[in-house]
Amino acid sequence: MSAIRNVCVYCGSSAGDDARFADAAEELGRTLAAEGVGLVYGGGGEGLMGRLARATLAAGGYVTGVIPSFLIRKEHALTAAHEVLVVDSMHERKQAMFDRADAFVALPGGVGTLEELVEQLTWAQLNRHMKPILIADIGGFWRPLLALFAHMRFEGFIREGFDMRYLVAERIEDVLPMLRAAAERRAAEREPQDAVAPRDM
Repeated sequence: MSAIRNVCVYCGSSAGDDARFADAAEELGRTLAAEGVGLVYGGGGEGLMGRLARATLAAGGYVTGVIPSFLIRKEHALTAAHEVLVVDSMHERKQAMFDRADAFVALPGGVGTLEELVEQLTWAQLNRHMKPILIADIGGFWRPLLALFAHMRFEGFIREGFDMRYLVAERIEDVLPMLRAAAERRAAEREPQDAVAPRDM
């Protein structure tokens, strides 16, 4: 069994115009705390990032923020987090978040959120990791992206099976069960290979 101990959440440093986005961020924070799952996020104190982290903290959850030094003032780093890791670059930020996470969730956000999500999907497609990736399609926010993925696949630019690299949830209550089920499936898929590896060496 593969446990989900920490979840990396990508989301906007702005709150967006739809109140459902902030509500979802806060609900996810409370859910992580209630389930004893740590939050790894971009370290900011504004927008959906701030709502997510503060809700996690308020519910007794553990929060790790990872933020580049040049964004500390701009994104108002949340110093109340249990761990605040200050790095030099965006590349280091993403690597540190990856290293500390067992799964990834994308809430609504802007270009930065999209870039972080797509990088994880790219790494998964290239078999660089098997950590579950979930797109939280709150209020249909990610439907244009999912349609673009379908278009890319139709036009021959995405290999068959790409849609198996990510999960889509429309309700926050489904996020952790879906991540855990995916982690268990992938752990089971690896077990036979692990079992024969010593004999092949």
